[in-house]
Amino acid sequence: MRGNYRTRPGSRRMGNSRFIVALVMAAMALISYYGSQSYNPVTDETQYVAITPEQEIALGLQSVEQMSQMHGGAYPDENLQGLIDAVCDQIIFNSDAGQTDWPFECTLLADQEAVNAFALPGGQMFITAALFNRLETEGQLAGVMAHEIGHVVGRHSAQQIAKQQLSQGLTGAAVIAAYDPSDPRSAGAAQVALMISNVVNMKFGREHELQSDELGVRFMAQAGYDPRSLIDVMQILEEASGGARQPEFLSTHPNPGNRIGEIQRHIDFIFPDGVPDGLIP
Repeated sequence: MRGNYRTRPGSRRMGNSRFIVALVMAAMALISYYGSQSYNPVTDETQYVAITPEQEIALGLQSVEQMSQMHGGAYPDENLQGLIDAVCDQIIFNSDAGQTDWPFECTLLADQEAVNAFALPGGQMFITAALFNRLETEGQLAGVMAHEIGHVVGRHSAQQIAKQQLSQGLTGAAVIAAYDPSDPRSAGAAQVALMISNVVNMKFGREHELQSDELGVRFMAQAGYDPRSLIDVMQILEEASGGARQPEFLSTHPNPGNRIGEIQRHIDFIFPDGVPDGLIP
């Protein structure tokens, strides 16, 4: 005996309600994102940022102590800290980075294990002793710090916050629209939506790293440093990884080896006749 399946009116109403709620959520997320336009004169691009420069600076300052303590605090050597300050000042005051109002501050951290450098929102930048000790020239140090200055000038933290908010809003809308309590299979669609959201945000992270490489080359050249030193830094990072890395497609940081070609392309663009003599190596 074969029966006829009929959707209950209540189920249809619930489905329609979920769809309307999902549309409203998606619309609000899109309006909020595309309504946050801001022009960046250094990168010459229109950006979508979720917070003001003042909020960005405040967020970074609030995070300084916690991030510093995670890496053993400041390195107890005033001479080495003075060197880092001098290199950062050379880059900031002699490049387009100096056109901005970010309160830049560069700090050497005591961490001897994590080979790392990073920037907080608004101008706070750090390099660990583990990475610093692997560098051989002033130019390589300049390459690391110019890259981190690029993150600050590019307002990558503010952009990432905005993109995550957009992604979360759209993902939430997709989950609500796809999920049906009476159909267990719909849970799989919700999981797929969350996975896609994560991959999209990872892609944004890689784009920011590549733009910071480009800005780093530009700032180094303007400040009198040989930008080829940034290629040396990529090789140092590749050696430090020891081959233990996840596939690039699922990593927020592009493979250092794959970044070298892009860095060289930016160098060739700035110096089409070759890198001149006299730059600080």
